[in-house]
Amino acid sequence: MSKLIIAAGTGFLGQVLVNHFKNRFEEIVILTRGESKTVDNIKYVKWNARTFSGWENELENATVLINLVGKSVDCRYTKKNKQEILWSRIKSTKVLNEAILQCQNPPKHWLNSSTATIYRFSLDKEMDEVEGEIGNDFSINVALSWEKAFFKTETPRTLKTALRTSIVLGKNGGALIPLKTLAKFGFGGKQGKGNQFVSWIHEEDFARAIDFIIEKEMIGKVNVVSPKPIRNIDFMSKLRKAVRAPFGIPLNKTLLEIGSFFIRTETELVLKSRNVVPKRLLENGFTFKFENIDIAIKNLL
Repeated sequence: MSKLIIAAGTGFLGQVLVNHFKNRFEEIVILTRGESKTVDNIKYVKWNARTFSGWENELENATVLINLVGKSVDCRYTKKNKQEILWSRIKSTKVLNEAILQCQNPPKHWLNSSTATIYRFSLDKEMDEVEGEIGNDFSINVALSWEKAFFKTETPRTLKTALRTSIVLGKNGGALIPLKTLAKFGFGGKQGKGNQFVSWIHEEDFARAIDFIIEKEMIGKVNVVSPKPIRNIDFMSKLRKAVRAPFGIPLNKTLLEIGSFFIRTETELVLKSRNVVPKRLLENGFTFKFENIDIAIKNLL
């Protein structure tokens, strides 16, 4: 009996995975802050991501556990939000570690969210899992603490993989929707200098990559990104063409600071140069359906 558990499976990425895996597992359980219920053969079980309350019994005999918990970084970095960004990731990861150690028959494979933002700002060097250089700022330190909380507890009977995921482009969620809106309203020019790299992946390749990691039993840290990071200026230009915007006003750092204040987010989300490549996926033989941004945008829009 195959059983998939997704912690925080009601969000954008959770739904992408549910759609991909719904016919692949006999049972799918979603750990959610919402009420417990069963809809379309998917069982929703209430948890608070911090303490045991009965949900931990669901881990027994699970084939795969995927943890997507973490307060969105798309917010102002106030002291309170920073704490919540960090603790939402650490506490959920710790309590899942504890639950797995208590299981008679623990999940065979646990994939935990991480982020491609763990690497330093880079305009030149491509960051892979082996040669990639870790940076030092708030987001990076969150990522490091998160991976440490994940790996430091040993789970002898459960394989572990940290998913260093980039921006996932999707039809119904993720970064593409606000960027598309900007472009439609004529603000689809470069952001900042425009030379910063965007690491991205199409939602379908994101789900396929996770499927592949499970199938190949890949453990450790895996970059879940497309093979071709693209400069911000080129990305925005392609997006403008796709939404047929006649022009795109560039947004310099000052304008971005003002705009991001009003939409309650941080400029780092668009200004950081994430130049990340999926070395391990490619070495293991994974093929991308959307390795090129043109094909990805065309498919999504």
